[in-house]
Amino acid sequence: MAIRVAHIGTGNVGRMALSELIENPGFELTGLCVSADEKVGKDAGELAGLDVKTGILATKDLDAVLATEPECAVYCAMGDTRMPEAMEDVRKILAAGINVVGSSPGLLQYPWGVMPDKYIQRVEDAARQGNSSLFISGVDPGFVNDLIPLALASTCQRIEQVRCMEIHDYASYDGAEVMHYMGFARSMDEIPMLLQPGVLSIAWGTAIRQLAAGLGIEVDEITESYQREPAPEDFDIAVGHVAKGTLAVLQFEIRGMVNGHPAIVIEHITRLRPDLRPDLPQPAAGGGSYRIEITGEPSYAVDIVPSSSYGDHNQAAIAGAAGRIVNAIPAVIAAPPGIRTTLNLPLVSEVELFAKP
Repeated sequence: MAIRVAHIGTGNVGRMALSELIENPGFELTGLCVSADEKVGKDAGELAGLDVKTGILATKDLDAVLATEPECAVYCAMGDTRMPEAMEDVRKILAAGINVVGSSPGLLQYPWGVMPDKYIQRVEDAARQGNSSLFISGVDPGFVNDLIPLALASTCQRIEQVRCMEIHDYASYDGAEVMHYMGFARSMDEIPMLLQPGVLSIAWGTAIRQLAAGLGIEVDEITESYQREPAPEDFDIAVGHVAKGTLAVLQFEIRGMVNGHPAIVIEHITRLRPDLRPDLPQPAAGGGSYRIEITGEPSYAVDIVPSSSYGDHNQAAIAGAAGRIVNAIPAVIAAPPGIRTTLNLPLVSEVELFAKP
């Protein structure tokens, strides 16, 4: 029998997650919640970019969607810039007895040691009230920082350092809110939200802490650093115009320190044009890749190059984030109440993925 699932949010990740819920016969879509007025009343198929009519019309009324009695809700509403609201939504859904998988709020990927205990407890209390479970994930932070490095680490005799890297050209990425959050195409005199002191350590602290827990080590502190490069001239990208002198390259590192040694490092190199800052690491192929480097015995350098039949590396990465959460639905429904993570969910969930070529 198909799993009854409601969906919240039809942005970049949400649209792709919604398409899988519609196309995979293992799921039955019960309702769809959106935030934009212009999407209200539209069919879920249209909002997913599919040429199908589902009969499920978008609404802004979350309570009405939850009243359709789904077994699970896929939560893809923006969380980075509306954390309190996203946390409240998740608690409401869990307390109603509905399991949650989602791409936000990101801090719930692995909140221990990152969020104050009282906020974690509120989520856990809501889950116990509803006998429901929660799993939040993505790409990076997400499976590039936990699932893949932990699989490689399981073959090592010893480990000195784990480094997870995203090396991407964001010119084709059309997420204006995220680009603003990172400071792209904005004045170099402006320090964007992502680069305010401590924000990087919070945003990727979940990934650092979860990887440390999986490796059986305790991180003493998390440090961060970044460097930026302005655009040498005017040019245009998917979200608009990049003026000369505004931010065009961002490199940052978040380091989980153990006895003064950077045991876990997450590094991002994000360009708006491939020729900028050629001295920084380059993607393994195409416009973007992920790299896992483990220094130890044996050592590894593994490049992951996402590709898609429907777009470029940015499309493929977003599709991976959507697939990660949707495919976890059966396992999350079967899990004990509370916050679930990569460390306590099965590697493979019972979702029919194979399709005829």
